[in-house]
Amino acid sequence: MTFLKYAFSLLPILAFGEFSQPFISTFSIVARDLKTKEIGVAVQSKFVAVGSVVPYAKAGIGAVASQAWGNPRYGPIGLELLARGIPAKEAVRLMTLKDPNREHRQLAIIAIDGNASMFTGRKCMDWAGGKRGPGYAVIGNILTGPKVIDAMAQGFEDSNGTLAEKMLLSLEAGQKAGGDKRGRQSAALLVVREGWGYGGLTDRFRDLRVDDHPSPIKELERIYYLHRNLFPRPDQKFQNKNSKE
Repeated sequence: MTFLKYAFSLLPILAFGEFSQPFISTFSIVARDLKTKEIGVAVQSKFVAVGSVVPYAKAGIGAVASQAWGNPRYGPIGLELLARGIPAKEAVRLMTLKDPNREHRQLAIIAIDGNASMFTGRKCMDWAGGKRGPGYAVIGNILTGPKVIDAMAQGFEDSNGTLAEKMLLSLEAGQKAGGDKRGRQSAALLVVREGWGYGGLTDRFRDLRVDDHPSPIKELERIYYLHRNLFPRPDQKFQNKNSKE
């Protein structure tokens, strides 16, 4: 089966039922690190347990963020399309093509090569939109304005550190610029790389969530540093060992 035929075979299962679920008023970033091959998603929302709905990622393949009236089928199908060689832009087009509720959706997808694409439906609540840059894309809906997205992009581009830290700084910059106009409630961080998960048996290197908190980004940062201390980066452990020798 060709890539295109396979992609079209997936379209019927993208449709949702009745429009009944709450909107995920959210801002998020999908990004990858060219040197380390890490790839992931970071998100904050005025929505309980946003990490259970928005972020998807697979090592060596890509990452997906599905929000607004999020379609949880976008995540696994988007990653499957990327795995079969379909570019991010075409994957977004295919996923939204026959989704009857696409105008209520917001989607960002990035491939391991750094190519990213976005979609914001015309019926997403203001302010809604996104921005792309080298190795990342940021999107948001029900924001205080486009300055949130601009700040997220600038925050990511200007920051140093690991991919996880750069994405956290992007979220923090978006919040400082106004964030979600309804407030804040939850946040999540997902970073994957083959063999870097627990025991070296999975790709889920950082999979952290704050489901309900008055300052979810700050709480997510606190948990991240706890996790980093307990589970150091495998490449840093190797470097440290060599430096002692």
